[in-house]
Amino acid sequence: MGAGRRRLVLLLPQLGDFDSLEYAQALVAAQPRIEAVDLAVLAIGIGAEAGRQRFCAFTGFPEAWLQVDRQPDLHRALGLYGGLCQPGGAWPNLLLMCAGIGSPGTLAEVLRGYTGDRGAPQRIADDETIQAGPLPPIAGALFARAGGRGFQRPFELATIRLRNMAEVLGNWRTYVPCDDHLTQRGGTFLLDRDDSLLYSHLDRGILGFSATMAHPLSFLDPYLS
Repeated sequence: MGAGRRRLVLLLPQLGDFDSLEYAQALVAAQPRIEAVDLAVLAIGIGAEAGRQRFCAFTGFPEAWLQVDRQPDLHRALGLYGGLCQPGGAWPNLLLMCAGIGSPGTLAEVLRGYTGDRGAPQRIADDETIQAGPLPPIAGALFARAGGRGFQRPFELATIRLRNMAEVLGNWRTYVPCDDHLTQRGGTFLLDRDDSLLYSHLDRGILGFSATMAHPLSFLDPYLS
């Protein structure tokens, strides 16, 4: 990543996880500011090469920023949360986490996607058209007519998440070649030029990749000016 640079290192869950996609999309939106201050970015997600290529093509995430590993060995070495571990296997545990069990904050964050958030930025432009799964194409102007502009409107974030989910479910084995690690959570580490740790966040549940989900990259603000 280059000596003498600030570095943002992300440990992502499965590439097909809600958190991986949303985190990548947030970083893509901030890419010009990140590159302007020469901040190096490296994300390591659970998956394979085919998934890496599709993930980058779908999200716009730079391929040079993403590496993949089929096993979460680094996640475990760093003590990241492996998720709920009840009898029955990965799928039942994942569904329980989606219901908020062993995954604090998940239900509140899901609800925020439907109710909107005046403290969060607008996510869909008026001239944008969203294709979200089985729904017909949705014009961005519809959210403006229903809720206004300049903030996250009701159903706006939920629509983006539905689009992400449709992409993953339609290409499941590309994004998730093995179901064993569905519950594994990630983490964020911001390193200074001398390798000291400026910031870290260890995910505690699904849709918890940031301590401030309304502004998931707010921890970077002091370093992007």
